[in-house]
Amino acid sequence: MNTPHDTDKSSERLNKFLARQLGISRREADVLIENETVTINNTLATLGARITPSDSIDVAGAPVSHKPAALRYIALNKPVGYVCSRRAQGSTPTIYSLLPPEFHALKPVGRLDKDSSGLLLLTNDGDFAYRMTHPKFAKTKQYRVRLDRDLEPLHQQMISDFGIDLDDGRSQLILTRLDDNRREWHITMSEGRNRQIRRTFTALGYTVTRLHRTNFGNYALSDINRGEWREVNIS
Repeated sequence: MNTPHDTDKSSERLNKFLARQLGISRREADVLIENETVTINNTLATLGARITPSDSIDVAGAPVSHKPAALRYIALNKPVGYVCSRRAQGSTPTIYSLLPPEFHALKPVGRLDKDSSGLLLLTNDGDFAYRMTHPKFAKTKQYRVRLDRDLEPLHQQMISDFGIDLDDGRSQLILTRLDDNRREWHITMSEGRNRQIRRTFTALGYTVTRLHRTNFGNYALSDINRGEWREVNIS
């Protein structure tokens, strides 16, 4: 195994270095190494390799700077009508049009679809993003949801107590009423499957007309105005 500098106290694991400098998780860094896209001093790197500041590191032929990357974390109140991608989809703008250029290298921690709004975290800290999104950490998310019609008590019980079978597994949500007409709900969940809330209600014949995320793990939207952002301290 290619593990230079094993006894050098100034050395560090290659995957840790790549995660920090590229804003990816260590697991994603390991994938880059396994796919033979990373070199150390023009030699293919292998899993477990260690490096020092004097080593030349390239990924897909592009050099990776040793200059310390400042880790940034921001919370954005995403409006409806924006996509969480770097490229606009037709006439639909991206969330990056709401951010100053200095934040355009940050990546969303999870996503909100075009028709959803609320708290969106962005960072260049891959390990933080991994801890926030991997199912084994079960980070709680909270939403305000509006339906096109009143939710029947039986359907409320089905969703909360038994779960609804979807193509990718059972979906179980914690529902709390916010309005007497049974259309406004507070939803708590610890999963994050693609459009899970919308698909859960669709399976029972409802349409979600508003989906707004207020909390993600320890982070809350609080008083951030729609379309605005704020730097946050991680906890």
